Parts: sequence; C-alpha cells; structure tokens
Amino acid sequence: MSDNAWGGQYTAFNEALKYMLDRQSGKEKSIQTPWPKFNDAITDGLEWNTLTVIGGRPGSGKTLIKDQIIRESFIHNPAEDYRVLEFQFEMVGRTSAIREFSSITGKTYKELCSAGTILDQQTFDKCHQYAKTRVKNPVDIISTPMTVNQMREQVDAYMNEHRGQKTIITLDHTILVKRAPYQNNRLDMLFELGEFFTQVKREYPVMFIALSQLNRNIDNPDRAVDGKYGNYVLESDIFGSDAMLQHADTLIGINRPAKQKIRFYGPDRYVIQDDKTLVLHFLKARNGDARMSFFKAAFERMEIMEMDTPPQQIRQ
Repeated sequence: MSDNAWGGQYTAFNEALKYMLDRQSGKEKSIQTPWPKFNDAITDGLEWNTLTVIGGRPGSGKTLIKDQIIRESFIHNPAEDYRVLEFQFEMVGRTSAIREFSSITGKTYKELCSAGTILDQQTFDKCHQYAKTRVKNPVDIISTPMTVNQMREQVDAYMNEHRGQKTIITLDHTILVKRAPYQNNRLDMLFELGEFFTQVKREYPVMFIALSQLNRNIDNPDRAVDGKYGNYVLESDIFGSDAMLQHADTLIGINRPAKQKIRFYGPDRYVIQDDKTLVLHFLKARNGDARMSFFKAAFERMEIMEMDTPPQQIRQ
C-alpha cells in the first residue's frame, strides 16, 4: 500500500459530478430545517459533511434554534435515516426535555415546573405522549464536559457502534469544551476543536452544528447606536473566529437588537418593534449566499418563527 497522501484530480471531479447527479435525483438530500428562508440561504438545508457554527450573545436564541432544528428534523425529513448525537455541556438533559414540553404545550417552563402551579391532566398527558413519540427518534446525549481528544474517542466509538450511520452531531457550546493539560489557553483548544470538526466530517457521514459565544467587541457602546453598520454581527465577533472560521462551512451570527436598545437596525434602519425580534446574519455560506434574515422568538414556548422583513424608518 502506498504512503502517498495525494490523490488524482480526476477522482475529485468524478466525485463532484456524482454528487451533483445525486442531488438532482434526490438520492443525496440536505436536512430541512423548519424555516424556508434558513434552508434557502444554505443550499436547501443543512448538507452532510459540513460544519455550521451559530454564534450569539447569551439569551439571543442560539440554543433555541439548535434545539428546534433537532426536534423538528424528524418531522421535516421523514424519509431520511440518521441519528443525533448531542454534546450538551450547558444544560442537563432534563432541562432540555422540559423546554421541549414547553414548546408543544405553549406553557412556560415555570408553569410546567413551579410548585405553586397545578398542572392539569391534559397537559401532563400531552407531555407524556410526546415523550413516548420522541424516544423513538434516535437521539443520544453526552452531558459530561470533556476535552477534544475525549470527544474524538466518543465519536469514533459511537460511529463504530452504529455502523457508520448518518449522524447529526451538535455541540452546546464550544467554550465549554475542557482544555487539555498541554493547551495553554482556550484559543489553543478552539484550534484543536476546529481540526477535530474537519477530520471527523471527512471520515464519517456526519454534519456538525456548533454553538459559540460572541466576544466582547459586540458590547462596545458605539455599536448600539441606531442605524449603524456596527449594529450587525460580524465574523470577527464570533469567539475564537480565527480558529473556527477556516473550518466552518456555514457561519451564522445572531443578534437580538432590543437587548442593546437598538430601535433602528443597521444602515437601512429596520424598525425593531419588540424584544422578540432576532436577526440572523449568514456571515459565511460556503455553499450558499451571505445574507441577513429576520426571525421572531417566542421564548415562553421555546419556538423560533420566520417573520417578514421589518419596515424601514421613514425619515422626515
């Protein structure tokens, strides 16, 4: 067996042509998200063997978006055969499950769990029936924080156990991955994490959805001035962007303008009417278009919805 690392360009062209034909015939499909505008921005949904990084401030809805993609993926992609493996370092599995109950019942987390609230039988039965349905979907959760090398060991073991079945792998979120003793800082960890994403998506039929925080640049008061380009989330705002950008196929920055008291968003001065408006900036879409889209968050029932582009401020 040759030790040469190179391969013929002819092989790459053949693989590309086959992929194009498989896409056209429907043999190779993207995973549809619940939002047509989201799908349209990234080649008709999330493609296999890609990394999508979603960055946002605390409370911006990034975990909500990831959860809804996973929760509804089995509804929107019934013919697809795949599993889900979640590295869920930010919250315990029970909390995540209650958030799902909140979404399907329309009741808040507090209404479902408060000792002072009487939970009616109909609501409990609805949650119970939903749980029985959901456990049929192959979703596995790892909640113990670990290093990149430990994550790699878990992924290798998981893919071996499930015979290389297609798998959506999520990470919530990048900054909670443990540093190894040989890593001097979080940036070292993020560079290794980026290499892990690229290696795994080349070796296995997987796609990654990784959540990231924004750095402190976004908190600069000048960026909260109405009607400025600085209102927008930029690539450089993603925490550890130098480490992650080269590995990401899609990079999405989420902004919740009302949290910064922005009333007229960006140079086009879109009117922000309430604190539920989210702006998704598709900062990098290797297989799609860079664009900006508006969404509405119903945080009380853990749901994200598309919305029309807001009107622009009319200047006198």
